[in-house]
Amino acid sequence: MPLCRKRPDKDDIIMISNTKHPNTKTILSAWQRITSATNTDGQGPRTSDHPDLIDRLFVIESSQDGAWLFRNAGDRIASLLGRELAEQNFLDFWKGHDREMLEGFLFSVQETRLPGILEARGETLTGQRVDIEMTLAPLNGLPTSGSPQRLLGLYQTLSPDEVLRGRPVWRHRLTAIYPPDIRPEPAAIKLVASND
Repeated sequence: MPLCRKRPDKDDIIMISNTKHPNTKTILSAWQRITSATNTDGQGPRTSDHPDLIDRLFVIESSQDGAWLFRNAGDRIASLLGRELAEQNFLDFWKGHDREMLEGFLFSVQETRLPGILEARGETLTGQRVDIEMTLAPLNGLPTSGSPQRLLGLYQTLSPDEVLRGRPVWRHRLTAIYPPDIRPEPAAIKLVASND
């Protein structure tokens, strides 16, 4: 399933195969429809086709001190992480080099105004593990000096949540990062034949 990127000169979408879960495709398609200059007449997947999607969504907001605070989070995420998330720093769930890479990833999503995907492994204190796919996409317009930026996130487990045996995820480890793809569209050559 694809990660989307806007072409610099068009509203067309270039697809890059990186996603693993249908909910990721749904959130990317919804983001595309919301931010597209042209209306796609409601085409594409809908959240009603994925009833577990809403409880896995969250919004984080940048702060002056470099934190990314949860503004809201679905009930399923709060349950998986074992705490109420409002005002918690999203970066606190990551340690060491993972946290440094995640800070760069968030900056990239913020600056390019394009979505990105990361894969991680969530771990409980008793050793249970679950693979996770997270999508982060910008919510508001171009960054302005001093204005907080908000990102919409999807916290999607790739295996049944039951593997955690009801224990909360207390640490995440990055396994892959797919930052926004900002490569320019390749130049095209147009051939014209003339019989003059």
